[in-house]
Amino acid sequence: MATPTPALDPRIAAAFDALRRGDARGARSAFERLAQGGGTVLIWVGLAWACQALKDDAGLHAAADRALALDPRDLRALLLKADSLAARNDRRAALSFYSTIAGLYPNPDALPRDAADQVRRAHAAATRLSAEVYDHLQRELAEAGYDPGTASPRFTHSLALLSGKAQRYEQEPRSYFFPELPTVAFYSRADFPWLDAVEAATDDIRAELQALLAGPNVFAPYIEAEKDRPTDRSHTMLDSEEWTACYLWKNGTIVPEIAERCPKTMQALAHVPLERVKARAPFILFSKLTPGAWIRPHSGFLNTRLVCHLPLIVPEGCWFRVGAETRRWEEGKAWVFNDTIEHEARNDSSDTRIVLIFNVWRPELTATERDLVAALLESVDTA
Repeated sequence: MATPTPALDPRIAAAFDALRRGDARGARSAFERLAQGGGTVLIWVGLAWACQALKDDAGLHAAADRALALDPRDLRALLLKADSLAARNDRRAALSFYSTIAGLYPNPDALPRDAADQVRRAHAAATRLSAEVYDHLQRELAEAGYDPGTASPRFTHSLALLSGKAQRYEQEPRSYFFPELPTVAFYSRADFPWLDAVEAATDDIRAELQALLAGPNVFAPYIEAEKDRPTDRSHTMLDSEEWTACYLWKNGTIVPEIAERCPKTMQALAHVPLERVKARAPFILFSKLTPGAWIRPHSGFLNTRLVCHLPLIVPEGCWFRVGAETRRWEEGKAWVFNDTIEHEARNDSSDTRIVLIFNVWRPELTATERDLVAALLESVDTA
């Protein structure tokens, strides 16, 4: 990193001049004298650079630590520590400093050129060291009997989080949070024995959908402005024809003109534990995503429910991410996910994608809790 020459203090400038000339010993002596009065971040960084040139590792760390005590975000001191630890082959410690830099400065392009280059180097080093640590852990665990193909998925996820291979996502409902419910992105099929019957009706449900598509348009924008609520005009899907819906149930009320045309769909969902809240739920809909459409990352309103997708028309190139896990829809294969964890969807194909969507209660809630949540939400609506 280039050594600055502050214009305000000739003594500091002289110390940096000595460092530039290659007189590391003279520079260290000068910075040590300057530091006797307490020292600024720049003085301690200068002393650390002088110690680096003299291969005085202990002195470098002591000076860099003094600089970071004054300013924990100082890029120069963080890099000095990271590079020195990497040279020692202390991967974990070096990774912690490079990762700190990456977290503090996520966008190198916004920085001056010299700083940007150093931050990019830190990003690259963090990625490389993270991969090395992950490989080391995999080897050690393999000797202990770990097999990612058969091991607990939760443990495998914890390993990915520890090594930086995965990002940690939490439930972030925008409206109502029910505590002590697990943070699970995609739920296990074992929790929903009724899924098999829903999937078995895929062909019948698709046929009813295709009959709707053959007639006058019954799809409307999924996100529409509400007359009596503030509207986020920046939302990319507001009143958009890229993401549209056709409802069989909406806001807890059946839509007879659609539901009557889809009797087999309604029958397939008859034994599903749908979320039921007066004037809110259930909702059941066909969701259409046009070619190239992207539903940007967002989270849902309530963590007391889960969302089920049954893919009906899915061209190649359509994907869905919840938290750290990305999946591709497969026609006739349903999944259940927590929509209060950040999620997004994209249709990268040249054809339309349509899935059946409906909400169910969280299986962890007792019957009494479901009734109380419903009563609470209904009370909110009448407040």
